[in-house]
Amino acid sequence: MPKQTKITPLADRVLIEPLSEEERTKKTKTGIIIPDTVRGEKKVDRGHVVAVGPGRISEDGKKIPMNIKKDQLVVFSEYSSEKIKVDDKEYFIISESNILAVIE
Repeated sequence: MPKQTKITPLADRVLIEPLSEEERTKKTKTGIIIPDTVRGEKKVDRGHVVAVGPGRISEDGKKIPMNIKKDQLVVFSEYSSEKIKVDDKEYFIISESNILAVIE
């Protein structure tokens, strides 16, 4: 089995694995499935946090801890993220301040 590449975000960045197409698809009360591409929504996406950086350093040299934690489900804008592909999987790297919400 090939070894997986470990990705560690720097500073206040977060590594997010986007939800699969199946997880992303919404179903109406009557059972009609509406994929994201048909709904015409802005490029807001959801995903699982895979890794979190150590936090950023403020101008006065103090470490600012991260609020986002590994394994959380988050909402973010694709426009404020960088898409990367590692070991045939797609991920997004985004600053914590650009994460819109945590889904609980």
